[in-house]
Amino acid sequence: MSEFKQIVVLDNEIEANIMEDVLKDRDIPHLIQSYHVPGYDGVFQFHMGWGHIESEEEYREEILEIYQDIKKEAELKNSDLKDGDKDKKNS
Repeated sequence: MSEFKQIVVLDNEIEANIMEDVLKDRDIPHLIQSYHVPGYDGVFQFHMGWGHIESEEEYREEILEIYQDIKKEAELKNSDLKDGDKDKKNS
């Protein structure tokens, strides 16, 4: 088995859950590591990100593409929500 290496830092638990589902569906070997440390109340997550994904180097590009697609989709949804708020204010 190849060695796992850090591939991408995750911003939050929602990203982690979505990535977990997609990587499992695609049978991509991976490990999701949270930076949460009990007793420090999220200090490390605030400075370092929520956590990261580790996998074999051969899956790096595919994982990064999946992550970028998820980020783009989230940005589009946020943009749509903001546009909806503007429409309500203008009516």
